[in-house]
Amino acid sequence: MSATTSASDRLATSRPTAPSTWRAQRHISPLPRPPVDPDIDAPPKMGPDGRIIKKVRPRRTVDLWAGVGRWEMIKKVKPVGSRVPVLKPAASYIIDMLPPKAYPDNAATSITTKFVHTSTNKVRCPVNCVVWTPEGRRILTGSTSGEFTLWNGLTFNFETILQAHETAIRALTFSHSGAYLISADQSGVIKYYQPNMNNLVTWQAHREAVRGVSFAPGDSRFASCGDDASVRVWAFEEMREERCITGHGWDVKCIEWHPTRGLLVSGSKDNLVKFWDPRTGQNLSTLHQHKNTIQAIKWNPNGNLVATASRDQTVRVFDIRAMKELHILKGHKKEVCSLTWHPVHHDLLVSGGAEGSVYFWTLSAATPSAPRAAMDQAHESNVWALAYHPLGHILCTGSNDHTTRFWCRDRPGEGLSGTGTGGMEESTEEDGGYDALPGFGYSGAGAAVGSQGGDGGGMDWETAAGGMRAPTAGWGSAQGDEFIPGFGRTTLPQQPVNDGAGSGRAPPPPGFGMEDAYDGRGGGGRGGQYGGGGYGQDRDRDYGHQRGGRGGGDGRRGGRGGRRWE
Repeated sequence: MSATTSASDRLATSRPTAPSTWRAQRHISPLPRPPVDPDIDAPPKMGPDGRIIKKVRPRRTVDLWAGVGRWEMIKKVKPVGSRVPVLKPAASYIIDMLPPKAYPDNAATSITTKFVHTSTNKVRCPVNCVVWTPEGRRILTGSTSGEFTLWNGLTFNFETILQAHETAIRALTFSHSGAYLISADQSGVIKYYQPNMNNLVTWQAHREAVRGVSFAPGDSRFASCGDDASVRVWAFEEMREERCITGHGWDVKCIEWHPTRGLLVSGSKDNLVKFWDPRTGQNLSTLHQHKNTIQAIKWNPNGNLVATASRDQTVRVFDIRAMKELHILKGHKKEVCSLTWHPVHHDLLVSGGAEGSVYFWTLSAATPSAPRAAMDQAHESNVWALAYHPLGHILCTGSNDHTTRFWCRDRPGEGLSGTGTGGMEESTEEDGGYDALPGFGYSGAGAAVGSQGGDGGGMDWETAAGGMRAPTAGWGSAQGDEFIPGFGRTTLPQQPVNDGAGSGRAPPPPGFGMEDAYDGRGGGGRGGQYGGGGYGQDRDRDYGHQRGGRGGGDGRRGGRGGRRWE
């Protein structure tokens, strides 16, 4: 009782507690400096030349050679071609991926929708042309600045750059033998190059811009077209114009020589597709299906189909054996700018649009008029060029948005990537390169592909890429074969072949022997220098610009060659 009373007395007599004066201040005080990070705060390391040394980082690599070796082993152990490892949608089956040639009946295995890499020049300008070197080790691009840029085809980094033309480059093509390169520009100039980028000769071929060049099957001739509304057939060795065809009424935008026969197809701004006999210049047939300018034309590798792309937003496929339109491919929201066929799966067609999209079409599908896969945002602007690696596992695209991009097949367990460009890795000219201009790395003295009948040490594409043999004649596929399906018998008899067509070699360059041509030691005669500069506007590619640059050699050939017919 006394304890309870004393406790209550204490509570009654205690004083009230004064309010606390403490206030929170940490949230308004300045934050302390974070601990020093030596990787961030350390001064950048400088090289002996005063340039900052960049950190070493791994590069993305798409290496198919392990799959090629595995496929060769499977063919020896299991002769039946259909016995290929079954791929299931799981990452553990990535090791079983084989080259596209291992899946001849399934074009879906070669749809390249997985983004790999973006490559950009230091001087940003539209990329008009892309072409793989014949052995597939590098990719060569031509831009509106007149420059050749060489990118590594395995790691996709920059290798070297060359001021090849004074104006925008409009066309690039390698000969079937791989021994020579032809380039053409906005001013109508055509140049010959060797694989080591040695300029052999330069001359004015057209009065206006050259829009396309294409080699004959035997490499002794090539055709060109331009904005002067003409198609011209040239003797490669002599640089002599053999035929000037003026059947189109407006600019001729594209030209393609048949893969095995003496037949030309051209597309023009007059909305027409025309077939020509290159020996007589006779118009064999005309197609009127398109409603706007023909932007691109490509022969199917089998030579029976031809695909055309137009500004009317359609791609059309024609069978020349019956001169019949097989498919109308609709899906692009703007004009279609470029086309390419898959080198192995001949029913797989790829198109690039002005909205930056890339569509894949399989003609053997139940509904070929619908795209099998689509990348609506592959680029930010017009896709001017498309090129497949010779093995068919990588697609390269060149665009008006100043970039060159690489796309590969999806691996097991990934599905179609669509426009998956997240986490893009980009390389520029500053990421690497050589002080000296390297060649294309052809093996041995032979620049020709090994399986094409030449004596070069190139890769055997017969086993690696599916029998990509060069045709054996210039005007037709063989001597005495004068019948062209859909056009009947040709008008002129075959002439004897005397320039080695079918040996896998291209004719020697102007003024050079065959030995020098393949050793890569030949050089042009007196060389002039191109200089100066300037800016112009391409009336058909509104966003493009062109600038003058460093001079390029102007070699002159020596000696004359006799006229040769195949």
